[in-house]
Amino acid sequence: MAEVTFKQLFFRYYDRTVGYGLLSFTQLGVSKNDFTRLCTEDGFVMDDETITRACNNMKLTEEETAEILAVASKERNKN
Repeated sequence: MAEVTFKQLFFRYYDRTVGYGLLSFTQLGVSKNDFTRLCTEDGFVMDDETITRACNNMKLTEEETAEILAVASKERNKN
């Protein structure tokens, strides 16, 4: 089974949060450029500060935030 990518994990949480009506894109705290790159570039990973801000704005748990940061770090180290 393939490991989950940063992009997959980020959008899993983002889609859930937006789907519940808890957040809109403008409230996410991610630049349009970074969001576009995440959508279009395989392997793109935002910096930890941006990820943490987005996680806080999405009201993710500490465990979810730690998970997404760990996947981001692992993916950065892979490239």
